[in-house]
Amino acid sequence: QVQLVESGGGLVQAGGSLRLSCAASGRTFSSYNMGWFRQAPGQQREFVAAITWSGASTRYADSVKGRFTISRDNAKNTVYLQMNSLKPEDTAAYYCAARDLRGGVMTEIYEYNYWGQGTQVTVSS
Repeated sequence: QVQLVESGGGLVQAGGSLRLSCAASGRTFSSYNMGWFRQAPGQQREFVAAITWSGASTRYADSVKGRFTISRDNAKNTVYLQMNSLKPEDTAAYYCAARDLRGGVMTEIYEYNYWGQGTQVTVSS
């Protein structure tokens, strides 16, 4: 069983930055593919960013490309999402996801089998 705990959300003005963290339990974090998704009120959960188990490959949604960066520290069992140049449309609950499988980049909700509880990001204009 993998437990994921997100932190780092909050209220920020447009153009500002936040860094989200996701701490994972388990001894084999280095074998997990990881991803970040978000869900705004009344909307479906959508893909934001993903990173492979090795950290060698990443992928981003077009809406965040060039502004967000996903990274991981396997020694700390943690994955990060650095968010810069935030926009009001980035406002959402952000969820960390894990798949205990060494594979290629995963961008679909159904590919992940563990989810965190989410952290709220609110960007004011």
